[in-house]
Amino acid sequence: MELSIADLLAAYAKSVLFVVAGVLPIINPLATAPIFVSLTGELSEDSRLWLARRVGRYVMVLLMGAMLIGSYVLHIFGISLPVVRVAGGLIVASIAWNMLHAQSVASQDATSMAQSLSEEKARINAFYPLTFPLTFGPGTIAVSIAIGASLHVRTSLPTTIANMAGGLTAAVLLGLLATLTFRYAPRLLRMLGETGKIVFLRLMAFVLLCVGVEILWDGVRALLVSILPAAAG
Repeated sequence: MELSIADLLAAYAKSVLFVVAGVLPIINPLATAPIFVSLTGELSEDSRLWLARRVGRYVMVLLMGAMLIGSYVLHIFGISLPVVRVAGGLIVASIAWNMLHAQSVASQDATSMAQSLSEEKARINAFYPLTFPLTFGPGTIAVSIAIGASLHVRTSLPTTIANMAGGLTAAVLLGLLATLTFRYAPRLLRMLGETGKIVFLRLMAFVLLCVGVEILWDGVRALLVSILPAAAG
């Protein structure tokens, strides 16, 4: 069956929205913004801008790597993609459930790391702890691998290319969003307020819960399809 350009564009757009909806609530740069402001409180405006750009770049690269090669790395260890989807879906749903019932926007563990950085240490700490684990932690990596596995469809090569192109575009958008959020974090926090941050977190958590259920169901359905023919035989 030959796919039209409209079908490929639809698959591309769906993948962009799917990745953004699945990863954004976990990265949630708005929740990390207060920690970023606290860590960079003693830095100059130029150093803070450099850090915001570098963190956004790291987020983009980590997300791309997890989606592109994460499933192949798992294949080396003999883990099937449906199992990855089931595990990833459970992780997403669990994170979303905890976010829905969270009492504060930032975790106490992350807040305890919020000690102001000096100009000398700013570049060294761009990856740790600002990017990993505060912005892009182990849970985000696991979810990104599961989402990347969901994008590796077996129907046709053009559809797979469209899906992965959408995923890479979403990674660029999320990296840009992280950069802009941290760049303008002081202004955003003043505008949004504590109530606004909580409302935003709850909305993102609900979207994330829906994405987690979708990933989980994709994995369960694939496992059932592989089991039922074998049982029938």
